[in-house]
Amino acid sequence: MKFSELGLAPEVLRAIEEAGYEEPTPIQAGAIPPALEGRDVLGIAQTGTGKTASFVLPMVTILSKGRARARMPRSLVLCPTRELAAQVAENFDIYAKYTKLTKALLIGGVSFKDQDRLIDRGVDVLIATPGRLLDHFERGKLLLTGVQIMVVDEADRMLDMGFIPDIERIFKLTPFTRQTLFFSATMPSEIERLTQTFLSNPARVEVARQSTTSETIEQGLVFLRPSRRDRAAKEKRELLRALIAAEGEACTNAIVFCNRKVDVDIVAKSLRKHGLNAAAIHGDLDQTTRMKVLDGFREGEIRFLVASDVAARGLDIPSVSHVFNFDVPTHPEDYVHRIGRTGRAGRTGKALTIATPADEKLVAAIERLIGREIPRIENPLGGATSPAPAEAEGEEAAKAPADTAAKGGRKRSRRGRGGSKSRETSREADRTGTAPQSEAPAEKAAEPPAAREKADATAEEQPVESAATEEKPSRARRTRSRGGSRKTEGQRDGQRRGSDQKAPVVGMGDHMPAFLSRSFERPKRGK
Repeated sequence: MKFSELGLAPEVLRAIEEAGYEEPTPIQAGAIPPALEGRDVLGIAQTGTGKTASFVLPMVTILSKGRARARMPRSLVLCPTRELAAQVAENFDIYAKYTKLTKALLIGGVSFKDQDRLIDRGVDVLIATPGRLLDHFERGKLLLTGVQIMVVDEADRMLDMGFIPDIERIFKLTPFTRQTLFFSATMPSEIERLTQTFLSNPARVEVARQSTTSETIEQGLVFLRPSRRDRAAKEKRELLRALIAAEGEACTNAIVFCNRKVDVDIVAKSLRKHGLNAAAIHGDLDQTTRMKVLDGFREGEIRFLVASDVAARGLDIPSVSHVFNFDVPTHPEDYVHRIGRTGRAGRTGKALTIATPADEKLVAAIERLIGREIPRIENPLGGATSPAPAEAEGEEAAKAPADTAAKGGRKRSRRGRGGSKSRETSREADRTGTAPQSEAPAEKAAEPPAAREKADATAEEQPVESAATEEKPSRARRTRSRGGSRKTEGQRDGQRRGSDQKAPVVGMGDHMPAFLSRSFERPKRGK
């Protein structure tokens, strides 16, 4: 099938031919005809299959007849991120170059005044992120009652970013007679509910099984067991550089994904430090910087783009040769979108993921989602190629007695707290791992039987306090320091004050202040 068979306008076909495209992708061939008929479309396809052109081409054809009015756009395209919205705007410029259609891009990080000026003139196509669109609406600068076509791109990403309440509100602001084109790479239950609520008898176009990865992408998982927990991040960066070096000239450019923004900056700085041309992109950067970095990556000025998931969805950079997952994504769907940045438009690509023992559950969830096992590859720095938690637990258990022994010499035994001899016995027990033994039984074993019987008889005649001293020296010492056996609270208080008396202390005891013992004359009565 060719584009000329889909019913597109001649101006659109001319732009497609100049762009170098000859045959539509499966999602384009399935979605464009029902869209041109005016039907709602529900498109489900993995990333990198040409979903953007699936709605831009029919939208340009339908809107080529008509005229926009001030503050009332004729069509609306909702995108989850600024980068994806900017990419849709670029596609619109390519395919609508021979028409008189106008567009406006409403994204954060850009002046409201410039955007208001475009809206006031009237636009045919309004491309926006949900937050900035509602900002303009609440300021009274925008009306959505004239929307004829509404497009929701990367709907599952909208769900991940918490935009579903905003999407529902925007749907209610548009006329119910609108045509809706709804595209997503995956179809979670919440997205399914949204389509059932706001789409009317849609043409469902599913060109691939939900949540599958492209067959043109070679995948690999490298397992790393860090030597120490505090060295895990450093060793992962070393492994990342080793993987890049192992790919050699085949790695013309690559996107490195991290889960956290702080790690994005650290990894980019590390790559630059070791002579690799790298730049960072994440949500905390201003829009000008983000667009500058993306343009540099597209033009080949930047070889490695270190990104958070802000760049995982919708970025159409066809010539990306590799994707490196520095961190295993916490959401399995993000893995599909991350590796979808390579192997686009029929090209081949390679996606490598670094995993640690803590990532086992995340890897298992990803493999369940994509329905296949990610091939394990050899660690270029050496080490296991797959996690072995049982062995790791065994090693930790073996190290535990050693750690205890190392710390045991500095700890006091509760039983030997009373004297130095007891403490030495306790330390010796910690070092050797054996229970302490009293010296008396050893001496008895060395004596002849007759002497031993005599000693036992003598021990039975001794007072109880003496026996307690041999068996529990620390307790006996504590008892002697407190004045013998059981004593009253008053006696113990007297000994704490250094008194030799055994009777309870009455009043102030010997510590009466001197001024209380002075004599004074009592005044006589009558004077």
